[in-house]
Amino acid sequence: MLTSKQKKHLRAESHDVQPIFQVGKAGVNENMTKQINEALEKRELIKVSILQNCFEDNKQVAEEIVEATNAHIVQVIGNTIILYKESKENKQIQLP
Repeated sequence: MLTSKQKKHLRAESHDVQPIFQVGKAGVNENMTKQINEALEKRELIKVSILQNCFEDNKQVAEEIVEATNAHIVQVIGNTIILYKESKENKQIQLP
């Protein structure tokens, strides 16, 4: 789990990050979680936006992605989920 200090640091880091995935009415699927996992390995910190036509609760969507990718939820704010997962080969972010 991430400490509140680490989450604060990651929120600051994620400020300029643009969402690279969108969850729509189809919800979260296996293909999407696979791509999210690959993106997390490359970038460590990503944003996922939830579209208006998604019928699931934002926190529920975040939990599904986390379950499938073993990432950490940094924050769910509005329709945006900020995710962090330490990269095995492309370590870029130093946590406090």
